[in-house]
Amino acid sequence: MLPAAWSRLSRGALAGRGQRTLSLFSSSGPSNWNKVVSDAEKIVGYPTSFMSLRCLLSDELSNVAMHVRKLVGTQHPLLNTARGIVYDSRNNLQMRGLVVLLLSKAAGPSHTASSLLAQDMVSGIYPSQRNLAEITELIHTAFLVHRGIVNLKDWTVSDGPLKDMQFGNKMAVLSGDFLLANACTGLAQLNNTKVVELISSAIRDLVQGIYYENASNTEENSLTDGVDVATWEEQTFLSHGALLAKSCQAAMELAKHDKDSQRLAYKYGKHLSLGHKLNSDLQPFMKRGMGEPMLFSMTAAPVIFHRQIVGQERWHQQLQQAKTLRNQLDYSKLLAAVKSEKGVSSAVDLCCYHSNKALEAIQAFPSSEARSALENIASAITKF
Repeated sequence: MLPAAWSRLSRGALAGRGQRTLSLFSSSGPSNWNKVVSDAEKIVGYPTSFMSLRCLLSDELSNVAMHVRKLVGTQHPLLNTARGIVYDSRNNLQMRGLVVLLLSKAAGPSHTASSLLAQDMVSGIYPSQRNLAEITELIHTAFLVHRGIVNLKDWTVSDGPLKDMQFGNKMAVLSGDFLLANACTGLAQLNNTKVVELISSAIRDLVQGIYYENASNTEENSLTDGVDVATWEEQTFLSHGALLAKSCQAAMELAKHDKDSQRLAYKYGKHLSLGHKLNSDLQPFMKRGMGEPMLFSMTAAPVIFHRQIVGQERWHQQLQQAKTLRNQLDYSKLLAAVKSEKGVSSAVDLCCYHSNKALEAIQAFPSSEARSALENIASAITKF
C-alpha cells in the first residue's frame, strides 16, 4: 500500500473517533521495566532511544518541531507525542526496534549467509537488520502522530483556541506523512522483495485495525455492542501486533534464516505484542491507590471478558447503575462492577498465556545474552 493511501485511510478513521489518548507500547506498572530495557539496549550495541535520531534531527522535522511549539498551552495530543519521541521514562516508543535487534542478534548468522556478509555484522547484527529496526520505529511513530488528530466536532474552549487545534491537526498530518515516506524509502533500499511485502502487509493491517477500533470505540457501540474475546484478539493483533510480528520475521529473512526460524520470530513478536497490550489494559484495574480511579476504555480486555461472563442483559443493568444524574458514567462504580467478577483475572490469565507463548517461541534459538534479554522482556509483561 502506498504511503499516501495509508495516510488517507488512517486519518479518515482516526479523525472520526474523538478519542484523544494515544496507545503507546508502554507499561507503567513494573518498577524494573526500565532496567530490563536498559540492559537489553546494551546487548544490541547502542540505545535504541536514539535509533531514529538521523530522521528526527533532519531539517524538515526541525522545522516541524519549531511549529509544534505554537501548540503549547493547548490540549492537542501532538504535544504529548512529540515529548514521548524525545524522552518519556514511562513509555518505550522504541521497544519494537529493540526487539527486532535482539532477535537478530539471538538468531545470529544463518548457515546460508556468505562469509563476506558476516563480516559486515556489528555486535552480531547485520546493517540491514538495524535499518529494518529504524524503519519499524518510523512506521510506528508515524502511526502515533496520525492517531493524534483531533475530531474538531468534540472541540471545547478548554482544549485551546480552535485555530491552534486546526493547526495541530495539519502538523500531525504533515509530520506523520514525512515519517512514513522516510520509512518507505528505507524499506525500498533494503532490496528484498519479501521484506517489502511483509512490512507493506503490516501497514495494511494497521489500517484495518484502526477501522475496527473506530467502529467499536464509538460511544454507542463501546457501551452496548461489545466484541467477544476472540474478536478482540484478532483486532488487537492488527492494530498493535502485526507490525512487530512481521518485522521480527523480516529480520530473519534479511539474514537468510529458514522458514522455521522466521515462523518462531513472528510468533514471538505476535505474543509479546498481545501480552503487552493486555498489561496496558489491566493497569487501571490493578492499581491500588487513593483518589479518583483511573479512566479506562470500554474496549479494554477486562471489560470485554466481563461482558462475556455476565451477558449483555446484566451488563446493560450495570451501565445504568453506574450512570450519574447528568447521565455520565461513574467509572468508580463501573470499575467495581468489573472487578467483582472474573473479567480481570481472565485478562491476567490471557496475559500470562501470551507471555509463555513468547518464551516458548525463542527456546529454539541458541542460549545467549540476547535470548535472555528477550526472555526478560516477555516475563516483564506479566508484572503489574
